Amino acid sequence: MKKLIGLTRYAVFVPALASIIGAILLMGQGSLEILKVVYSAISSEYGLKETIVEVLTAVDAILLGTVLLVIGYGLYELFIDAEIEVPLWLRVRDLDDLKSKLIGVVVAILAVVFVGVFVDSNRSEDVISYGVGAGALVVGLAIFAFATKKSDKD
Repeated sequence: MKKLIGLTRYAVFVPALASIIGAILLMGQGSLEILKVVYSAISSEYGLKETIVEVLTAVDAILLGTVLLVIGYGLYELFIDAEIEVPLWLRVRDLDDLKSKLIGVVVAILAVVFVGVFVDSNRSEDVISYGVGAGALVVGLAIFAFATKKSDKD
């Protein structure tokens, strides 16, 4: 029975693989969007502000892809194979490591979204509400990370 229950950890393979596939998809689409923006900017279809907004939107998709990649690698590393070859900064020893990495990427995404709203003249009335909302979310994430952080003695 113990062996059977131990094998259930491999059920995480499907969501880990799905996260990695989704990450590749978002990163590819974000990269293609940046190439389209470059072409449009060179052919003078876009002005500076429109170019900035479009690039930031594409970067947002790439960052979201990064979140999915971190989730996929982290799940795989935690449940299936701790010896997977990933950069040191991507090593996940426990769920706290994964949580910290995800919080960092979410904060980066919030910053990109806020800057996109900030430079988009069509959404200038949204700047304060986005800023307050993003700030509240970052503060909440920081409090959550602090409150749930394991001490070094554990």
